[in-house]
Amino acid sequence: MSHPSPHSPAGAGNAHAVHWNDPARQSAFQAWLAPLAAAQGLQPASLRPASADASFRRYLRIDDAQGASRIIMDAPPDKENCRPFVQVQALMQAAGLRVPQVLAWDEAHGFMLLSDLGAQTAIERLDPARPQDAHAWYLQAVDLLIDWQKASREGVLPAYDEALLRRELQLFPDWYVARHRQVQLDEVQQVSLGRAFDAIVAQNLAAPSVYVHRDFMMRNLMVADAAPTLPAARGSLPPEGARVALGRPGGDTDARLGVLDFQDAVYGPITYDIASLMRDAFISWEEDFVIDITVRYWEKARRAGLLGAASSSGWGADFGEFYRAVDFMALQRHLKVAGIFARLTLRDGKPKYLADAPRFIAYIRATCARYRELTPLLRLVDQIEGTQAAMGYAFGRV
Repeated sequence: MSHPSPHSPAGAGNAHAVHWNDPARQSAFQAWLAPLAAAQGLQPASLRPASADASFRRYLRIDDAQGASRIIMDAPPDKENCRPFVQVQALMQAAGLRVPQVLAWDEAHGFMLLSDLGAQTAIERLDPARPQDAHAWYLQAVDLLIDWQKASREGVLPAYDEALLRRELQLFPDWYVARHRQVQLDEVQQVSLGRAFDAIVAQNLAAPSVYVHRDFMMRNLMVADAAPTLPAARGSLPPEGARVALGRPGGDTDARLGVLDFQDAVYGPITYDIASLMRDAFISWEEDFVIDITVRYWEKARRAGLLGAASSSGWGADFGEFYRAVDFMALQRHLKVAGIFARLTLRDGKPKYLADAPRFIAYIRATCARYRELTPLLRLVDQIEGTQAAMGYAFGRV
């Protein structure tokens, strides 16, 4: 999860200086950059931070002689492996997505020169109080997601299998519950949590498998330069095969949203990325908006043949069943990310992430309240959080 910062002018001064904790790494970087700058007309004096990241990698921005900018990835090879980034970049580019171009790569030292997709993320254009303005952005995100999933092939990316699902879920009790909340679960509570995890994993493994970005949300989608041209009406689906014109006024489709932070992509449940998009880590929407966008995604996925037979049985024929599966996938993600945010704070010294934990707990509680088999998990979360569950539960979605 990255945090892009606004463009800074070349030579912006000490406020935007690039700091190095390791003098040896700074020397290696300068040795790499010097010949590259000469060959590509880059201006080392313009170097400044571009974004922070939840991992050990960071991004810097540098200008060329014409005033255009490039991005430099600084990824210490003892902590970060850049090969997945390069592999997934090629897959996404082949699928027609707008992704950073790899212009130079020093694999041994973990430095990479990339094209710059811009400094503004799509989330910066959104206001939870104005879903009508956000609608076009989400329709374009859905189109990008469908294009990515249509390119899926088994055996290319790591499998998002049961072992990985369970490792991710375990972050919740290990880091959020035990370390952050400092709660020790008793035997009954551990059994209750284990049963909930079993139900979540079983539901998620039943999904068809596709390429999964694994952090597909508006914070990782980059705006080209101008606001979207909104579709005429929100109440009806666009014609089959139509693509909403977004980007520059006048509908220039070259201005499609760019995609970042894709290096952890896997091959797994089709429900994951739409759950990530609509149950966002950093912005929340009312249920009617979530359903509106999700059903549009479902229609497109069904027409693309991504959900199996559309006319006989299964999720391609029943949006209610598909939405339930998205809910369970989102629940897995929320439990995982609550644990990750606690770990980022307690282990990595990055407390800004944990400030969003209440959003995830609210998502977890709302989902658990919707399905009868998740009621014990809701009670457990309420015990951990010291909150009182609302009276009455919804027993599943039809």
